[in-house]
Amino acid sequence: MALTKADIVKSVREKVRFKPRRKSQQRFLFPEMDCLFLGRRRATDIVNTLFEIIKVSLARGDDIRISRFGKFQVKFKWARRGRNPQTGEMIILKSRRIVTFRPSPKLKEKMN
Repeated sequence: MALTKADIVKSVREKVRFKPRRKSQQRFLFPEMDCLFLGRRRATDIVNTLFEIIKVSLARGDDIRISRFGKFQVKFKWARRGRNPQTGEMIILKSRRIVTFRPSPKLKEKMN
């Protein structure tokens, strides 16, 4: 199963909580109720903004390093000869930039 943007928004909504500015009477009876949850629209805006920042940074050619997760790097690939697998015809692949991901050692450890 793939993780979608909607799943990320749902997870942000469940895990991010804010302390209210004023103290309520319920604070003493139920301390777990002394927080405010994010709305769906605000959580969506946060996730979209994060992805937008990542896209703009990668388009500029910057690397993005997220501690304990990994590093997104922009690499340049030169033009080269290739082959169309259906026809066997030789073609020239243009030079391009690609994004690579290198997981951190902690992420590798959790995966294994």
